[in-house]
Amino acid sequence: MPYCIGLTGGIGSGKSSAAEIFRELGAAVVDTDAIAHELTRPGGAALSEIRSQFGADFIAADGGLDRPRMRRLVFNDPASKKKLEAILHPRIRAESAARLAAASEPYAIIAVPLLLETGAYAELTDRVLVVDCAEELQVARTMRRSAITADEVRAIMAAQLPRSERLARADDVFHNDADMASLRRQAEALHIKYLALAGSR
Repeated sequence: MPYCIGLTGGIGSGKSSAAEIFRELGAAVVDTDAIAHELTRPGGAALSEIRSQFGADFIAADGGLDRPRMRRLVFNDPASKKKLEAILHPRIRAESAARLAAASEPYAIIAVPLLLETGAYAELTDRVLVVDCAEELQVARTMRRSAITADEVRAIMAAQLPRSERLARADDVFHNDADMASLRRQAEALHIKYLALAGSR
């Protein structure tokens, strides 16, 4: 298993952009959100169980998960949220561990939106890197990306750790209030640091 950095941050903070830069620099990247999408796209391994637990109404016309409908359900119904997590989380975790074990790069980044909230990946990670930005930026970016309202974004943010607590638990912080050039400079500095840490383990 390579030296592994857990990458997290609030919704809309820029985790995917940060992960992509690390991939370009030569790190292995395991993205738990991407794995969740694979499991729930047409033909995905979790769909038959989702259909049997939630009904055909939650399967979209293309045969994949009806994400907007499921998102509305789980935010209003904690029991449904738990049921969905029981289907997805063990599969995501098993696939993440397999991809980390197969990685040949000098170190790995595992991107987990709720890394600190769940603690589920603690034994796989050596450090925690938090991607941070102003909360109004989180709202604007998420509205632009996901076509949801500001209130819906704030409801998601309210279910995540407060920004101050996330920052307090970070080993490293990636500031994403500026442009991609700033993000890349920070990533390049951390890349050198992580190569050294991986080499000295």
